Amino acid sequence: MRKRWISVLVFLLVVSIFTACAGGTGTTTSGKDGAAGGSESNSSANQGGGKDSGESVKLSLWHNFTGDDLRAQAMRDIIEQFKQNHPHVALDIQAIPPDGYKTRLKTVAAANEMPDVFLMWPGTMTKEFHGGGLIQPINELLDSKPDWKSGFLPGAFDDFTLDGATYSAPMGLSPTSILYYNQALLDKHGLQVPATWDDLMQAVATLKENKVTPIALGNKAAWLAQSSIISSLADRVTGTEWFLKAANQDGAQFTDSEFVKALELFQGLQEAGAFQDGANSIDNTQMEMMFAQGQAAMMIDGGWALTNLSANATPEALQQMGATVLPSVPGGKGDPKTLSGVVGVGLGLSKKVEGKRKEAAYDLIYAMSGPEAQKRTLEANQLVSFKLELDESKVSPLFAKVNRLVNEVKRTPVYDAVLTSAGTDAVNNGLQELLMGGKPEGVAQKIQEAQAKALGK
Repeated sequence: MRKRWISVLVFLLVVSIFTACAGGTGTTTSGKDGAAGGSESNSSANQGGGKDSGESVKLSLWHNFTGDDLRAQAMRDIIEQFKQNHPHVALDIQAIPPDGYKTRLKTVAAANEMPDVFLMWPGTMTKEFHGGGLIQPINELLDSKPDWKSGFLPGAFDDFTLDGATYSAPMGLSPTSILYYNQALLDKHGLQVPATWDDLMQAVATLKENKVTPIALGNKAAWLAQSSIISSLADRVTGTEWFLKAANQDGAQFTDSEFVKALELFQGLQEAGAFQDGANSIDNTQMEMMFAQGQAAMMIDGGWALTNLSANATPEALQQMGATVLPSVPGGKGDPKTLSGVVGVGLGLSKKVEGKRKEAAYDLIYAMSGPEAQKRTLEANQLVSFKLELDESKVSPLFAKVNRLVNEVKRTPVYDAVLTSAGTDAVNNGLQELLMGGKPEGVAQKIQEAQAKALGK
């Protein structure tokens, strides 16, 4: 009996020591990461879930950072660092190429099978996911980190905010309609950077005569011509107020003569031979490579091209590249000193993520869009919506030029950030149709019908 009691006492003593050690370990870890009132990134408001609790959680993450450009590499590095810092968070990562990403995401959204954390766009996509009850706000995370929240540019959260709830934090800034040009090629053929539409058409004619592709275009995925060309070109013609009215079907329609004129100007570029043959059969990455390698004198693309150009063009080629806004249009109602654009993509959070998984998701969102990630993004030649001083020695000369440009001009809406998905699809498909010889009036009619139907008007 005595031996039995001794055995019981020994067992209880071991359990007591083990329990004390376990509790002590938790306390020590908490103290190391930051006591109450410590640094913002390690406070309880950090929602540290998997890292601090030791409780294993699983999260799915979808993104489109698949390329070899500097920004994609930086974001993948950040994800890998997150995995090392959060060994208790098991990430199921789907890395989907940009051209197919939106389609895949909309497909799972239609089936209410959203990934836990995923890249999403401001404006229409955020509105539609919110309307479908698919996402949840991140106000709690933003409010827990006031320095981070206040570091964004004015209006940065607007297109991610609905009814006072904010659903993401922008990870970049996306001017979509920059006219990139190769100064050496223009100089070789006695051309100036086009400032008016007549200048542009003259440059197209001269370059075409000399067997140089005037403007590289990669419209295989259809969104490029809409986002980068028509969003800005149409604004030059119609003005922003008209577009917003037409988008809301409130006092303007896409069959109005001013919008048809914008479609005619776009098609006029095609008819003049501005684009290389097969513009609908190559994607925007191939288009950017054409320009980077000096196979085209100009390219109309977004700020996202900068990181790809910086990674793939030679230092000499980058030195010759410049950037400006689209030319002015005779009789146009819009401000010619503008770029169409939106704040960058951000990470959305599925409505279904709760508890410790939500805490871990907050950690992931902060890791990928917090101040350090914003700094790395900027230094990867990607514009950001966050207040940071740019060290021009760490970026390409072209990036420095574009960074100055976007701070000198106003921003106008991008069509796919305002139109319904159906309206956007009609514009995308219609522009491809125009490149193949379609009629502007017919395309305008299809866009009008799609937008009106989607709004129930």
